[in-house]
Amino acid sequence: MKKQAKLTNTEFCRNRIIAINDTMQVLSGKWKFHIIGTLLIGGKMRFMDLLREVEGIGSKMLSKELQDMEMNQLVTRTVLNTKPITVEYEITSYGRTLEPIIDEIAQWGAAYREALHKSDD
Repeated sequence: MKKQAKLTNTEFCRNRIIAINDTMQVLSGKWKFHIIGTLLIGGKMRFMDLLREVEGIGSKMLSKELQDMEMNQLVTRTVLNTKPITVEYEITSYGRTLEPIIDEIAQWGAAYREALHKSDD
């Protein structure tokens, strides 16, 4: 009977760090979580609607972030044949796999904020 290959703690840690680095490269920056969260709630959205919803982001930064997320298969971009041309963005099924993570981050942030306010009292 063959022994199952076991990862040592060092190998496990190394693989985990590589996976975390990959994740951080795809999701790094101030705006990606905001954009993904907005698309998860809002569904298909036009560029200008996203620009209004993601408070504080500029159009160049939104465009760059959307391009990055499209390249990483987190959002899709659809150009509609209208005058003027309309562009819609939508979260992909792969992008939807981030929903539980974003929910957890939001819950953690709310608990953290509450803990800070309690310590101020």
